[in-house]
Amino acid sequence: MTQDVIYRFADPAVLGAAAMSGQFEGEAHDARDGFIHCSARDQLEGTLTAHFTGVDRIALAVIDTQALGGSLKWEKSRGGELFPHIHGTLPFTAIRSVHLLRRDEEGHWRLPEEL
Repeated sequence: MTQDVIYRFADPAVLGAAAMSGQFEGEAHDARDGFIHCSARDQLEGTLTAHFTGVDRIALAVIDTQALGGSLKWEKSRGGELFPHIHGTLPFTAIRSVHLLRRDEEGHWRLPEEL
């Protein structure tokens, strides 16, 4: 599977710390599973619904897949669907942009139009 970009939802403070250190090592669930969880564009809404119900704001990193080399693997996950996983750390230089997402007045997530 080839895509130019993949996406990662993360705690804004954790992603901010990664910007300072130069690499994102993931969060607790990534360490537990042994890789950094990411999503393709068409998986974003499902990932928000499945994993971020009690969250009001989240950072969304847009990641350049070409900068990941062999650390990017597409593996079966939720519902048998292939998801992008990064095995190892994510260099912050591979992140093209970061968007801060909040819920709207009705409690729904709104993804940036440019995605």
